[in-house]
Amino acid sequence: MKKKVCKKCKLFVEGNICPLCKGNQFSLNWHGRLYILDPAKSIIAEKIDMKVKGEYAIKFR
Repeated sequence: MKKKVCKKCKLFVEGNICPLCKGNQFSLNWHGRLYILDPAKSIIAEKIDMKVKGEYAIKFR
């Protein structure tokens, strides 16, 4: 089963509410993953403006 991605913040979610933005709109159609382990030291996290560690989708519909 594919994981759900929050349409607002691109975070992978397992429940019915996104823990990051408290949104409830999700997509099951995504491509690529990005793991942010330490947002304070990550250049990629800085460029895409992610401030919380987690697993994010790169692209979704």
